[in-house]
Amino acid sequence: MKSDLQRKRSKTNDNARARLPMRDRILCAAAELFHKQGIRGAGVEAIAEAAGTNKMTLYRYFDSKEELVAEWVRGMVSQKEEEWRDLRAKHPDDPQALLQDWSRRTAAKLKALEDRGSALVNAFAELTDPDHPARRVIQEHKVREHKRVVRLCKEAGFENPNLAANLFSMLLEGAHSCVSCVGMGRFGEDLVQLVDLMVENARQQRRSAPYPTAL
Repeated sequence: MKSDLQRKRSKTNDNARARLPMRDRILCAAAELFHKQGIRGAGVEAIAEAAGTNKMTLYRYFDSKEELVAEWVRGMVSQKEEEWRDLRAKHPDDPQALLQDWSRRTAAKLKALEDRGSALVNAFAELTDPDHPARRVIQEHKVREHKRVVRLCKEAGFENPNLAANLFSMLLEGAHSCVSCVGMGRFGEDLVQLVDLMVENARQQRRSAPYPTAL
């Protein structure tokens, strides 16, 4: 049974959702049901009902359930892209500090997701059809993000930026795969330590590099 606090929060969330435009209400309802029931388990009728509308109205905004899922995924990817823009704005000329900030933000998110995992990763695992529009969005995001981290590792002066980026990716993939065994928080801590170690190595290499001789 729900506690009084849970019921109060649920009512607050319902009231906030009711003030949203219908398209956003549908997306919010879909996100909640996808989280609770999985993408396959959440039917269009249930999503429409949770949004306070019907299937006919839902299909005015989204041509199909596949497109609804894809738009939900695009929203999550957009939030991640916005965070990268924020990181760039806060560390415009310091790629080492940017990577360290990124690792700490990522670690905090992993710890927060320890009980339920990442919605984006869970969606990718559930959407096995390689031609599903949402799966393509996630795949393109993963490739783009990896390239971004490789570029940052180069800018930060890492000796082997491709290896560094691969290690970061493997840690993150491991975190999402071991929600119930080791715990995502532990992997986040390891990511922070690994980034800090590589940043410090890059700084030491820069300090120990010989000064160019005058011609």
